[in-house]
Parts: sequence; C-alpha cells; structure tokens
Amino acid sequence: MAETPFIEARGLAKHFGGVQALAGVDIDIRAGEVHGLVGANGAGKSTLIKILAGLQRPDAGRILIDGNPVEIETPQQATALRLGFVHQELHLVPQLNVLENITLGAPKPTRLGIVDWRRVAVDVKSIADRLGIAFPLDAPVTKLSTAERWLVSIARALVRKCRLMVMDEPTASLSEVESQRLFQIVRDLAADGIAVLYVSHRLDEILDLCDRVTAFRDGRRVLELEGQALTRQALVRAIVGGEAPEALIASDAPLSREIVFRADGLRRLPMVKSVSFDLHRGEVLGLAGLVGAGRSETARMIFGADRPQGGAMMLDGKPFRPRSPVDAMEAGLGLVPEERRSEGLILEKSLAFNIGLTNLKALQVSPLLPLLRMGKRASQAEALVRRLLVKTPSTAIPVGRLSGGNQQKVAIAKWLARSLKILILDEPSRGVDVGARAEIHRIIRDLAAEGLSTIVISSDAEELPGLCDRVLVMCEGVITGELVGRGVTREAILHASYAHAQVQKSA
Repeated sequence: MAETPFIEARGLAKHFGGVQALAGVDIDIRAGEVHGLVGANGAGKSTLIKILAGLQRPDAGRILIDGNPVEIETPQQATALRLGFVHQELHLVPQLNVLENITLGAPKPTRLGIVDWRRVAVDVKSIADRLGIAFPLDAPVTKLSTAERWLVSIARALVRKCRLMVMDEPTASLSEVESQRLFQIVRDLAADGIAVLYVSHRLDEILDLCDRVTAFRDGRRVLELEGQALTRQALVRAIVGGEAPEALIASDAPLSREIVFRADGLRRLPMVKSVSFDLHRGEVLGLAGLVGAGRSETARMIFGADRPQGGAMMLDGKPFRPRSPVDAMEAGLGLVPEERRSEGLILEKSLAFNIGLTNLKALQVSPLLPLLRMGKRASQAEALVRRLLVKTPSTAIPVGRLSGGNQQKVAIAKWLARSLKILILDEPSRGVDVGARAEIHRIIRDLAAEGLSTIVISSDAEELPGLCDRVLVMCEGVITGELVGRGVTREAILHASYAHAQVQKSA
C-alpha cells in the first residue's frame, strides 16, 4: 500500500446558519487504502463528502490531490479529478436501463453522430465482469435488488476511471451474504490501487475491512488509528465522547395474554407466501431475515398499502381488512418506513409540519373549516420533541437540517401525536450512529411499557437482541423460526436465516 496520500483535506471548515459542521478538519487517504470514516450523525461526515463531491464549498481550508491544490466547485470537476461517489441514497434514473445508468454523463463512442451502444456495452462488460454483474446490461434498474443497484453505482464510478471511491453506508440495506460480496469488491478495488473512503455506522465491518480509520465528533477530527490500536472500544469512545450507551437487556417476563393483532396465512405473491403470527399488547416483536424475505411486504399489507391475495387479519378480535393506509391509521396503526427521507418525512417542511401530518383532523379549527390551530400544532410538536429528546434549535426549522437519528425520532413522533395500538418500524436504526440507535431503542421499549405493541423490521442481526421480546425469522415469504426472550441472539437469528436458505438451496 502506497504511503503517499492520493487526496488530502487540510483545515476544512464549513458553517450553516451559524452551526459549525466542520471545524478545520484534516484527513488524508492513500492510494490502495480502505480508509474508514466514523462519527455520530451530525459529526461532519456528510459535509466532508459533499465538499469532495463539489456539492458544497468550504468556508476555509484546501484540498490537495497528489500534493497539488485543487478547486472542486461542481460535481463535474470532481469527476474530472477522478473522484467517484456511491451515496447512501442511490441516485439512479429509473427510466433508464443498467447500461444507460452506468454510462450516464460519460463520453460515448458514436457512429454517424449516434451513440454506438454496442461498442459502449463491449467497453462496459469488462467492468461488469470485474464486479461480478450477472444481470443483463439492458435490464431496467427498477427490476434490480438493492445490492444490484449498488453494483451499478460502483460500475458508474469505475467507468469514469476513478482513483478515489467514496462509499456512504453501503451495507445499510444489504443482507449478510450481499455485504460479504461488497467487502470483497472493496478489497479488490484497493488491491488495484484505488483509494476507498468507507463511511459506516457498523463498527464490526469497519474493523474488519479498513486499514486506517478516522473519527469525527462535532465537526472535528478526534481520532485516527490503524493496526493493533484500532479497536471497537477506542472507536466508540471517539464517536460518543465516552463509553458506549448501556445496552438493553431482554426480559424473560411473560408476554401479555391479550392478543392485539393476528395474521393468518397472509399471502401476496411472489414475496409473501404464507405468514401467520400473533402480536400481544405491549410486545416488541422483531421480524428478521435476509433482504427480500418478505418482511416489508408483510408490513405493507398490515398497514393497508397493499392488498393481501389471501389470508386474514384480526385486530382486537375483529376482522381487519384495511383498504388503504387511511383505514389502518383510523384503526390505530402507524408505519415508519425504511426510506424515511423519501417516504416518511417532507424534508423541506418544519418539524411541526411533519409531526402534525398524521393528526390534521384534531388540529382543525372546526370540522367544516380546513384551517389548523397553528399554536396547538406548535405546542404538540414541542411536547413530542422534548419527550423523544430530539436535538433541534426549534420545531420551526426544516426537518432536512437534522441529523439522521433526529430525523428518525421525528418520523416516530408524528405517530405518537395519534392514539396508537400498533406501531411498525422498518429498519428504525438504518444510517444512525450508536448513540442515536440506543436512544431509539429506549423509545421503543418505553412505548412498549405504556402498552403500545410494536413490530420492528431489521436486516441487522445485532439490532434485535435486547430490544425485542420475541423475534420471527422470515425466509422466502414464510416464517421459518421463532426466538423468545434471552433466546434472541445474533447467532440464533443468523442460524435461522441461513440454515433455512441453505435447505431451500439444496432442495
């Protein structure tokens, strides 16, 4: 691995409306190195990435490539400097196919003034083979899995012959098998001399994958480690400014006998074949399994976003057939979706606006007038912000200005403005730091203590132990295992997920 840095940031500073996002940070990344970047939400990681990508300009500091100062004022300049970015929110064009997305914006060979797509495909094939892309290049990206879309985004950067690859939370929505495949690709890129900046909240993969790690806190670089000094304990201390929040310990207390919800043979092909379970009052029920197991699809049927093709549901002992999410909401259900930024929140609107969205009728001046009591909305939002410890200077600021963990708290808060019986959370800690994750888990347990029944969907086998009273493991559209209390462990979840997958593969 070369010791000369490919890219260096020196004294980068950035302010937003008086808030200091970066406070003179230094970081360098070497060619052929996998360099980890960790920190709590709001620590400055995203700001650094946006500056390198030409999306924001620093207030102070400079960037050097191969020791030479450079200006990065636009994304086009970043591309010209051979900097590639694979963002957490994958920016693919759904109307285009795989080949068109990979080569979007890149120079293409032409014939008689028309793009020669046959030659383009030949040129791209070597990169596709290098990444193990087995799906057709003419396939629409809307038909691809999340892992396959990641490969498309990586291929797009390689087509531009990038020398730095920045990956932001790459495994947030990937299964264990898909994550391992991505790790091998990252190692191969580094072996080819490409510098990789790897940003993740998952410290185990940071420790396993990265040669060197930098930690940010409150806009400052607080730690840089490599070799034997690189430990989980050291990273956690750097991220949270002390010891890690105390982990929750699962209780073996018996569940309430009161069944709030029952699913019996729910089916919606091809993803959900037959799902049956009970949900008890005050229970935290986990849905685990590999990506594509049918967990989110099951949640969408319960919430009325999709109609079941078969089976039945009962709510409080009565038939439950929601025709839409509005029906489910009126019955006392709430859903925090996996994609909180695009499906759960309106980022340009205020916290008060977002929190009030689910409770507009109660905020109206009268049933006949579509006018809201703005004071009541503001006081409701402020009370929930205090209850969930949302870090914000005001409920009037756009929710998009908050960190990921605080955005997730707002996505939860908007449902607590209603009278709820069941709250479904799909990947509740995706893309949040260890501190915010612990706070979200405590919110879930506190709500359960108040009698709210909760369904937590997670692809992270480390998230559910300690949080859930019971975990159901799904595979290929059916429930294949049930774990209870202290039997809910990472090893048990993985064993139940992969053992069944192996049986299916061998059958």
